[in-house]
Order: sequence, then structure tokens, then C-alpha cells
Amino acid sequence: MTKVAIITGITGQDGAYLAKLLSDKGYKVYGLLARRATATTWRLEYLNVLDKVTLLEGDLTDVTSIIRAIEEAKPDEFYNLGAQSFVATSWRQPQLTAQSTGVGALNCLEAIRICNPKIKYYQASTSEMFGGMPEYPIQSEKTPFHPRSPYGVSKLFAHWMTINYRESFNIFGACGILFNHESPLRGIEFVTRKVTDAVARIKLAGQKDLHLGNIDAKRDWGFAGDYVEAMWLMLQQENPDVYVVATGRTTTVRDMCKIAFEHVGLDYEKYVVVDPKFYRPAEVDLLLGDPKKAENILGWKAKTSLEELITMMVDADLKRVENELKVK
Repeated sequence: MTKVAIITGITGQDGAYLAKLLSDKGYKVYGLLARRATATTWRLEYLNVLDKVTLLEGDLTDVTSIIRAIEEAKPDEFYNLGAQSFVATSWRQPQLTAQSTGVGALNCLEAIRICNPKIKYYQASTSEMFGGMPEYPIQSEKTPFHPRSPYGVSKLFAHWMTINYRESFNIFGACGILFNHESPLRGIEFVTRKVTDAVARIKLAGQKDLHLGNIDAKRDWGFAGDYVEAMWLMLQQENPDVYVVATGRTTTVRDMCKIAFEHVGLDYEKYVVVDPKFYRPAEVDLLLGDPKKAENILGWKAKTSLEELITMMVDADLKRVENELKVK
């Protein structure tokens, strides 16, 4: 029997990589797609998977559309990756973030409870729920939560609601607490992609500098293509659980910049400008995940180093900028 999966957020970075992974495994893949004014399927096209998925109209803030999608697709697995996921925006649009990121997960769980409680559910939790408290320099599944953004608070609501539905209605609800994960498909607003795109434009297109906020913040960065495999593995287990997905290595934004600029033979110190307007109202200074549980139970381990990841992203942006210049 062919397995069937629904992915919310299928047009995002993680959704596209997961759609490719599941399609390669022989799944019938459906994606929930909120209708927007502009085309959003470029990541699926980039991975040559757009023609292998079926897109259904639906929105996380509309539980009836999720119910209709479940009734049409009849999935075995449901991956909730959809969210307003940019931390900085969550302070400017806290209600939108709470509705899509927090209540959106509740709507998915409620739709599953109504339609078919046997559907296995994956909730995309986040390291932003931890908040980077200094007394907990390494974060595991047992570390207390202290989110420091509306995004982190909304994700924590979704995380605990998943556990609550598991305990209340016996729904298979697994949570992956994913630390920062990047790729050439990352949105330009995220710091890694902002850096690699700037490196390409400084090298090829005459851009003068790169403005960033707190470059001494530390993050545990991995490759999104590795991390979606952990999502899938969580739903193949006999029992649902919570897993930290991380590399176990933390690096400053400053050092990440150094890697990116050195890849094209440039000195980051000549181009990076610390700009106070990019500082967050409440900063998370350190995130470092302990992935031992995922390694021991799921057999999962990050395969791609930070150096490999950043050079992969720089190379992809160099190609993009080259193509832009050819068009001009």
C-alpha cells in the first residue's frame, strides 16, 4: 500500500525538502497551499518535485479547510511545517504569528481528532522555545523553556498542544525541536541566506557592505536536507515522543560570516557593518542542541558540516547572481 502524507508549509524550505524525501520513498504527497498574490512554488521547482505533489487549497487559520484536505487526501502521516517563521516579524505581527504558528497547530490536531485520530502527526517545534538561558548552555529535551519572542511563545503553545492531544485523545503526536537549519532554499530574510546572498553580490555585483545586528549571537546551524529525515523517522517509531534535532556545535554569526566571505577570497571585516536597527527587542544569545536522543533512538545524525553548508549556500547564490547579471 502506498503511504500518503500531507505537508503544511510545503512551499517553504523544509516543506520542499520533505516533499522530495517522501516522494523519493514512494509516498503520495499532498501539500496545503494558502492562496497568495504571488507564486510560491519555486522551491519545489528547484528540487524538481513540483510535478510529484498534489497541492490542496487550505489555510492553517481555517480548520474547515484542513478537514477538507484530510478528507480528500486520507493521509497516513501529517507534517505541520506551516508557520509565520521569521522571528523578527513576530514582534511586528504578534497576532498573525500566534494565529498561524500557534492556533494553526491546534487546528491541525483538531481536524485529525475529528477526521481520523489514527493519523500520525508531526509538529515542527523549535529551539526558539528555549530562549537561550545562560544557566542551560546546552539544550536537550529536558531543558526548561523560556521563549523570548512571540514566535517562540506561539511555537511553545503548538508544542504543548501536541503533547496534550497525545495524552488526551491518544493521537500519535511527535515533536521535533529543530535547531537552526539552513540551505540554498532559505528565505533571504534569514541571517545565513542574507549573508551568503550579500557575499555573492559583493563579489560579483558591486554591493558595498552587509548590515547585520548582533554578530556575536551563537547558533547551532545544520542543513535542512538532513533535518527532514529526522522528521520522517519520528513518525516511523512505535510511540510518539519529543526529539531535539541539532548538530551539537554552536558558532557565532561573526564566524559564519568569516566562512562565507573566505570562500570567495574576501575579508568579512571589510564589509560587515553592525547596525543597531537589526537588534531584537529580546535577544537569544546562545543556542546549542544536544542530539543524543535522536542519535540513540532514531539513528539520526547530522551529515553536513557548517563549512559545507555555508559554501553550498554561497555557491548557489553566486549562480543566482550570475544569472541575474546575464539577464540584465
